[in-house]
Amino acid sequence: MTPIERSTPAARSGRSGRAQPAARAGAGAVSPARVCAFAVIRRVFEHAAYADRAFTAEAADLLPRDRALAMTLAYGTVQRRATLDHVAGRLSSRPPLELDPPVLAALRLGLFQLLCLDGVAEHAAVNESVELAKGAQRGGEGLVNAVLRRAVREGPGILAELDDDTAAAAAILHSVPVWLAELWWSELGADQSRALLRRINEPAESALRVNTLVAERDAVLAGLPVAARPAPGLPEGIILDQPFDAHGSELWAGGAIMPQSRGSMLVARLLDPRPGERVLDLCAAPGAKTTHLGALMLGEGVLIAVERHQGRADALARTIARMHVGCARVRVGDAATVEVALDAVPASRHERGVQHGYDRVLVDPPCSGLGTLQSRPDLRWRTSPARIADVASRQGRILGAAASALAPGGVLVYSVCTISRVESEGVIEGFLRSHHEFRADDLGNECAAQPPGPYLRLMPHRDDTDGFFIARLRRR
Repeated sequence: MTPIERSTPAARSGRSGRAQPAARAGAGAVSPARVCAFAVIRRVFEHAAYADRAFTAEAADLLPRDRALAMTLAYGTVQRRATLDHVAGRLSSRPPLELDPPVLAALRLGLFQLLCLDGVAEHAAVNESVELAKGAQRGGEGLVNAVLRRAVREGPGILAELDDDTAAAAAILHSVPVWLAELWWSELGADQSRALLRRINEPAESALRVNTLVAERDAVLAGLPVAARPAPGLPEGIILDQPFDAHGSELWAGGAIMPQSRGSMLVARLLDPRPGERVLDLCAAPGAKTTHLGALMLGEGVLIAVERHQGRADALARTIARMHVGCARVRVGDAATVEVALDAVPASRHERGVQHGYDRVLVDPPCSGLGTLQSRPDLRWRTSPARIADVASRQGRILGAAASALAPGGVLVYSVCTISRVESEGVIEGFLRSHHEFRADDLGNECAAQPPGPYLRLMPHRDDTDGFFIARLRRR
């Protein structure tokens, strides 16, 4: 049996602001952090809000210490939903999903504090959860109080009974949908699946990419106010050993850094663009890989970044400007159409572009994101087998459009931050069956502990970074 791991509140830096008075719910006071977390949990599960966006809105006025606790409470409760609901179901006469949503949100929040978090006073976790339920909806506070008080006594024993001997049991212990545990069980095997499931509930890697167009890594390392170290094998990479508010720093404002996982950095490195080349980046927003490509090109050549949505394209353009990538241009269009890929060639070289295409093309299409569950706590509850099938179909169309824009002898990299065969090998192998002029490079030596085969697979539990699938293709 594997008991659930307990965590401690991460000391995260955040935007400071005025102190927020304790919110009143019923007769007692509730701390600002718990008020914020409760609101985020409700927005995620009642209104399908994205956890990070909901948190940004709800935590705007919190002081850094309250903000850090609120993030731990909100994200942890969302992440551990399946485990918490299992405990609630054992301790209540009513199934969790039959409870009114505000009552269920307060119950989940209280259970997370009691069972998964160290350093939180039991009486505060119980009493303030009861007050939150009372303030949101009269009549449910009695159930919340009774279940949480039982959880203090009986909850640890219930957790100790959990194991991950089967996919269904692992889904409860590690808090994922049953279909996801079964998918990984079938594709990765039981042992790898258990290791991966344990890892996705731990803190995500914290890394930065130094923008070599404007700064040097050693200088940035020397200027960071927190402990950090160079990322092995990535000359522009930095691994942070302590929390750092990158977006609030002068380094960010000046375009010297980009928060980016090592797995994401490896994508541009494998495309390996050269100064003076013509490079196409499809599905380019939010721009971490685009600006990395521009830095590897030393700002010389032509880099066309295509994004479908105008708002994201505008944000991408601002990122490109902040990162001082002068060779990049943004085009708005659907990456799945051949015309968009070809029309993106600059007008001055349009005829040559249509005939010869781009020297290098990056295809980083929308995916299920199953390699990023550590940093996106609500994503596991958003995706589904049907959605994976839908995105895989679109990924294939985007890859076909990219291929038509690649010059003979050119290089194409396909990357997805997911752990799902239908979106990775399935897309590439289907493409190669119908495009005989392409071959796949063998990337087996690009990362340690790779399984046999030409593709690169990064796994959170093995490589300590986001899960990625990367294939590099060449047009003969």
